[in-house]
Amino acid sequence: MEVFGLDIGGSGIKGAPVDTQTGELTSERVRIKTPRPSTPEAIAETCVAVVRESGWEGPIGCGFPAVIKEGVIQTAANVDDANIGFDLRGALQDALGSEVFLVNDADAAGMAEIKWGAGRDVPGVVIMVTLGTGLGTALFVDGKLVPNTELGHIEVRGKDAEWRASDSARKRENLGWKKYGQRLDEYLNRMDALFWPDRFILGGGISKKADKFLPEVSTRAEVVTAEMHNEAGIAGAALASVSQAERLPNATGRAAS
Repeated sequence: MEVFGLDIGGSGIKGAPVDTQTGELTSERVRIKTPRPSTPEAIAETCVAVVRESGWEGPIGCGFPAVIKEGVIQTAANVDDANIGFDLRGALQDALGSEVFLVNDADAAGMAEIKWGAGRDVPGVVIMVTLGTGLGTALFVDGKLVPNTELGHIEVRGKDAEWRASDSARKRENLGWKKYGQRLDEYLNRMDALFWPDRFILGGGISKKADKFLPEVSTRAEVVTAEMHNEAGIAGAALASVSQAERLPNATGRAAS
């Protein structure tokens, strides 16, 4: 089955059709910069532009950097606060005339890694951490997702963890790889003490350069890099849409009554 996967990030909105059996993108992805300001209307318009540029017609899975409940955005750590309370799923369905399912973006990336990547067939507790504009997290227990964890916002040294250990923090503070690795190590050890995971999976574009900072990471839990790389968010959003549709066999993309 093919589903269009949309991945909404702090810097770009990208999408492509996905084979939900293999996780492979079946055509080249389309990417448009995330609008500034990132108001809900501007984000919805950009999503529509990505889908239309791809020439896609059909079901869509969409990952968004926030807590998502029944297609409605609940938080806004790295986008405009006006997004809180916005029914993005409904807006996209109305604009595109297709079924749309919305999911937290880190949850989407984690689902892809559990299905096809570094979390495949791994028992116990696995935590996916996406290193980007923020710190996204996805928590799995024996392959089952605990949705909408916001563990990038735990407190480290009196500050929001993502303010210290995200890739944007590295760039903002011009941190060298050694210093950044130490920041990340502190965060992962804090997570390790709270959740005792069996494996951390590090994703996001920066994970391709993991050899530069992983030598500074010394957690008890195993730490590996994502295998799906930049395709995880797109593939996982498509996969999440299938999972949601299976739970709601009569779904129109909106919550069943």
